[in-house]
Amino acid sequence: MPNNLPSINLVVNKQIPFFDKFMDWILTIGRLIVILTEVVAIIAFVYRFSLDDQIVRLHDAIKQKQIMISVLRNDENKYRNLQDRLALASDFSTKGSKVKQTITDIVKLIPSEVKISNLILNKDRLTMGVDIVSVSSLANFTNSLNSYPGIKTLSIDNIENKPSVGLSVNIAATIK
Repeated sequence: MPNNLPSINLVVNKQIPFFDKFMDWILTIGRLIVILTEVVAIIAFVYRFSLDDQIVRLHDAIKQKQIMISVLRNDENKYRNLQDRLALASDFSTKGSKVKQTITDIVKLIPSEVKISNLILNKDRLTMGVDIVSVSSLANFTNSLNSYPGIKTLSIDNIENKPSVGLSVNIAATIK
């Protein structure tokens, strides 16, 4: 038997044409893209469940905190009211000590021949009714009041000559 057997080749060209290769490549890449897209969609779908769970937990936490805040609202109002009253008391205390010091200093400025008949303090206005023996004592007293740093303005409102006491004078001062 001879070694050379005749062969019949019905395929004209063993090479696959370029178009067929290109189409095969495009279809393979297309399948991969579709598979990747489906995987991403499934991951997004599963992730949405975890996000929904987080949203539900956050809403529950917000509701619990709202309930807690509504329960503590009365206490907070009490504490704020107390803080406001304490601040007001502190403010009055500092203003009161300032006014006390001013009045003490003004009383120290009064000469011995001056007698105070009334003293009215209204916010930042001080009104005094004084009885003075002489005009020079009045001048000394008003000059000492004018030089006092706690007084912004000073005015003499009324001067009357009374034979029993001498001069009756109303003095008004604005306190700084």
